[in-house]
Amino acid sequence: MKQQSVIGIDLGGTAIKLGQFLRDGTCLKFLTIATPQPSTPQTVLRTIVEAINQLEFHKTCHCHALGVGTPGPVDAQGRIAKAAINLSGWQDVPLANWLETETGLPTTIANDANCAGLGETWLGAGKNFKNLILLTLGTGVGGAIILDGRLFTGHLGAAGELGLITLDFDGPSCKSGNQGSLEQYASVQAIRRMTRKEPIELGQLAAKGNREALKFWEDYGYLLGAGLSSLIYILTPEAVIIGGGVSASAPYFFPATLLEIERRVLLSHREGLQLISAKLGNKAGMIGAAKLAWKKVDKLTS
Repeated sequence: MKQQSVIGIDLGGTAIKLGQFLRDGTCLKFLTIATPQPSTPQTVLRTIVEAINQLEFHKTCHCHALGVGTPGPVDAQGRIAKAAINLSGWQDVPLANWLETETGLPTTIANDANCAGLGETWLGAGKNFKNLILLTLGTGVGGAIILDGRLFTGHLGAAGELGLITLDFDGPSCKSGNQGSLEQYASVQAIRRMTRKEPIELGQLAAKGNREALKFWEDYGYLLGAGLSSLIYILTPEAVIIGGGVSASAPYFFPATLLEIERRVLLSHREGLQLISAKLGNKAGMIGAAKLAWKKVDKLTS
């Protein structure tokens, strides 16, 4: 008898990652392919279907569902990609319906940062916590909220955009329409704007003891701590998990981040709080998408 499996898919602007997973999280097969350019919905659909067919050559397991993480907001039912950052012409794309029609497999979709949060909760840094927030510090700043072990997305399916909270009333404009959002101070693009250097370069300089780089990361940590303080007061998580490319320099900004949280947040709201780095790297979204697919299987069989 064949084992059950699902396929998790992380759709990005430059690459699409797919993995076939058992219920315990074992990855049977993994594939990365380039996102087609231009990345129109129909072209991306064809590319994903072809890649799924490649994964399905693993004949020891039967695939029961698909989970997909997309770079943008998704409707509350996990059916429609309302928009997709860095993809061409994505507006209210019924991606789940399309994939079900093409593959015959039950499909559900979610925001990629939410998938990363699910992945870290399932197999990564968050597996020992039931209440946590994940912040991904990358090209932008994404977020995910896990409450009582479940992903929280709100009645519209769009909750958890943690990078878009206001940090500075008169700060730089954000694509969201906000001004001075956390993203405008914590993302890769913000670091480039503020320093004219890449985060990896600043991390390398800090490792060599460069004072300017060390001072930058200290200031960065204070800003991040200020943003996190607002979130901690609202959600009182057990842990804050920091992922994304910028997290490689966590040793240089975590101390300042913690100091700022301690300064701003009452002990009653942060007692036992842990600030930790994500563990799954750029596979977190794919792993979380697989967990999403398993939830779909359980819902259909319950």
